[in-house]
Amino acid sequence: MKNLALFDLDHTLLPIDSDHEWGEFLVRQGVVNADDYQRRNDAFFAQYNAGKLDPVEYLEFALGTLAGFEPAVLRDLHGQYLKDVIAPAIKPSAVALLRQHQDAGDLVAIITATNAWLTAPIAKMLGVEHLLAARPQLDGRGHPTGKLDGLPSHGPNKVVHMHAWLDTLGRPFDSFERSYFYSDSHNDIPLLSVVSHPVATNPSALLHQHASANGWPLLHLFDASVQ
Repeated sequence: MKNLALFDLDHTLLPIDSDHEWGEFLVRQGVVNADDYQRRNDAFFAQYNAGKLDPVEYLEFALGTLAGFEPAVLRDLHGQYLKDVIAPAIKPSAVALLRQHQDAGDLVAIITATNAWLTAPIAKMLGVEHLLAARPQLDGRGHPTGKLDGLPSHGPNKVVHMHAWLDTLGRPFDSFERSYFYSDSHNDIPLLSVVSHPVATNPSALLHQHASANGWPLLHLFDASVQ
């Protein structure tokens, strides 16, 4: 594998934020206190968009919610969420981009700030083997405890996670001829600045501005013409 291709998930490969939509799904199912949960969920989402999110605080809010359910109930909720929310959000244009890199023999991974419990099945639905995501601490049953295990995979920590993962494969970053990272978010500028081929994908206003100033290509993956 000569090349490395990394992808953010939310608003990059999906036209939604899977973490925020999970919270909205729980509210619709009536299994959380709607007013309090939605208020906090929306506040964290606004902080993320503004680049002011404390990732540990948010993750422990999200993971604490998971810990509050019995394992069987949580599995059923997650399955319904994947069917009702995620499956309809997977667009042919995103799948085609992934397949382009996979067919070229590139090493492909999704790297997301959203926790691995929520996103591992999404990566599988997209046909991506490698997922780098925030890891929930698990108890003896494999059930989330509500705590984070290790560093959040947010902002500059994505660079840390990438290098640690590549080390486990025995493939240092500089061994790749080309490295790509596709992301919509200005929070991902640290990793976008490290790869040889950054691609601002469905970019936020702040990332669009930064990408334009630095000559990075812009990709609008969910325009009607490419879906």
